[in-house]
Amino acid sequence: MSRRAKTVAVRSAKLAKHGRGLGGFGLGALFRNAVITGGMAAGIGAWALAPRSRIETRRYRVPSIPYVHYAHRGLHDAGSGLSVGTVSERCAYVDLARRSALKAGYGSADFDGPIAPENSLASFAAAREAGYGIELDLQLTRDGQVVVVHDADLKRVAGDPRKIKDLTYDELTRIPLFPDPAKPGDAVAATRADGKWDEKPAGYYQHVPLFSDVLAVVGGRVPIIVEYKFDGYGWDDSCEELMRKGSELLAAYDGPYVIESFHPSAVRWYRQHCPEVNRGQLAEEGNPAKNWKDWLCGLLVFNWLGRPDFVAYDWHGGDSAQVRFARKLGATTVSWTVRSSVEFQRSAPYFDHMIFEAFVPGAPAK
Repeated sequence: MSRRAKTVAVRSAKLAKHGRGLGGFGLGALFRNAVITGGMAAGIGAWALAPRSRIETRRYRVPSIPYVHYAHRGLHDAGSGLSVGTVSERCAYVDLARRSALKAGYGSADFDGPIAPENSLASFAAAREAGYGIELDLQLTRDGQVVVVHDADLKRVAGDPRKIKDLTYDELTRIPLFPDPAKPGDAVAATRADGKWDEKPAGYYQHVPLFSDVLAVVGGRVPIIVEYKFDGYGWDDSCEELMRKGSELLAAYDGPYVIESFHPSAVRWYRQHCPEVNRGQLAEEGNPAKNWKDWLCGLLVFNWLGRPDFVAYDWHGGDSAQVRFARKLGATTVSWTVRSSVEFQRSAPYFDHMIFEAFVPGAPAK
């Protein structure tokens, strides 16, 4: 073998030893690059999903979420969740809601209609009497009042298709929630027989309440989870107005509370303006083919905007990678909405707190 041939052979052996061939990068380099890329992706993921730091939590003396079960939209006998779950558990739940509302001074034992429909003063008083925390939703009326209601319109809860933002609070006081006692669940829209939405009906009924009145009824006796509701992911002056007015009411409230929202900008608003408040990112697993924004929010990739203290996630997604990862990074996890003891057992390993309805849970295990 010539000297030139020996030199080429030695160089080829050295290249092969280091995973490089004469044609470019070999397996060794590819593996090394894959490890670097994977590490960078993991680092970016951890940065995006990470909750508020412990240093900041201590600096602002942020309280933790009180350890109780939270009644979804209050303890109610009409509304969300009452068309699903097991019959026996649902009946026990409704019975407790009515008894607790009666104890708080709402309705009468012989009244056959809803005494404590969802998101009403009676439902919140019932949860207070039963010793449960409360989850509720905030929106703005046309005249700038902060009210407690979930849907953007009243079709499901009152049979009225008008939107909350197009009605004044005075108008809302004349619209009874779930006026048809034969339709207590959320699977069928409630109706009002006469259709006269601008006339105050006779007899007992509950209507969409002011947030200030809800706070007065709760009176700090049980903790509350306050959700800021928005239509989509846009951000305008009305969103700012809701955040400002809601936060002002809560700042004057003498009782334990935390806030949450599906909108990452609402969580960021609290990060910027009220860092002493415990804040949470609401989410659920989305479908990118239907709504890519919901899908991305469901992956919790916008947590970096608000740096939430907790993640409130649809209980079905407790075992998802993003929820487990966020929890491992230090975020508290809250399940919504659990509607039976079976669902509670299935979701409990993945969550620290629970929002429930349609069944009566026992005391939370510590």
